[in-house]
Amino acid sequence: MRTLIASFIALTMSACASQAPAPEKAAAAPEKTAATPAAKPGPQCYSGDESRFFNVDEKTTIAGVAVTCKATGDGKSGQWVGAKH
Repeated sequence: MRTLIASFIALTMSACASQAPAPEKAAAAPEKTAATPAAKPGPQCYSGDESRFFNVDEKTTIAGVAVTCKATGDGKSGQWVGAKH
């Protein structure tokens, strides 16, 4: 039993000693300029039938029904709206 424990400890220590040191972190990434802010995408609607997103006011057919992507009241997301009668 002692030899089993001793061999386990020796094997563990040799495995740890043979690992390469961790690479140093690269130099700091260049900062983004304040003059070019990232454009925030507008609200969109997802169509599983076509496996893609549609922008607001785009039309498509989902399950045979003609729908239009409309912005919600708060303007944060989009929802599908059927044709009005």
